[in-house]
Amino acid sequence: MLPTLTVFETSPDRGRGLARDMPVRWALEEVAQPYTVRLVSFTAMKEAAHRARNPFGQIPTYEEGGLVLFESGAIVLHLAQSHTGLLPENPEAHTRAVTWMFAALSTLEPPIVERSMAALFESDKPWHEERLTMLDARVRTRLGDFAARLGDTEWLDGAFSAGDLMTISVLRRLASSGLLEDFPTIRAYVARGEARPAFQRAFAAQLAVFEQAGR
Repeated sequence: MLPTLTVFETSPDRGRGLARDMPVRWALEEVAQPYTVRLVSFTAMKEAAHRARNPFGQIPTYEEGGLVLFESGAIVLHLAQSHTGLLPENPEAHTRAVTWMFAALSTLEPPIVERSMAALFESDKPWHEERLTMLDARVRTRLGDFAARLGDTEWLDGAFSAGDLMTISVLRRLASSGLLEDFPTIRAYVARGEARPAFQRAFAAQLAVFEQAGR
């Protein structure tokens, strides 16, 4: 049986490829693993059947035989470890790629998500502009650190890896913020990831669900 990925029935990202199933879809495409999807509504996500797969009532979840996983990073790591193509064979390079997966989710993503949530949900607050300025500064610090490490290299550590996949997935959340304008090497890095055929297939698959829901 094909693995099953649980995704939003109606994605709040409006087809922009920002929902958390996107990196998993991308990884599945990179390793040429066919899969099926289970669409869940916001109501169904909080019900017992889905919470049995993800106790926090979120997406994505991943089912492969008797294995049930949640958290996009954990699912991508599982796919990278059980298929070839997303982790180097060299043990040290392998570990560095996994380190970048953790860095993407633990170091880069928190200030980016906090900034995104503030822009989305706090715009009517009297202190919004001051808080957003502070959050922008935090994100810029992380981007500066990352740009210094990335330099002019194509990918983070030789060939494209799961570390790049997760890092680019996080950085894509800044697309509409304008914060990447001062970091041309990061913009080019993200664009290279988005140009990969596997990303294009994953993006089209997620967009198709949104478009179908809108009909």
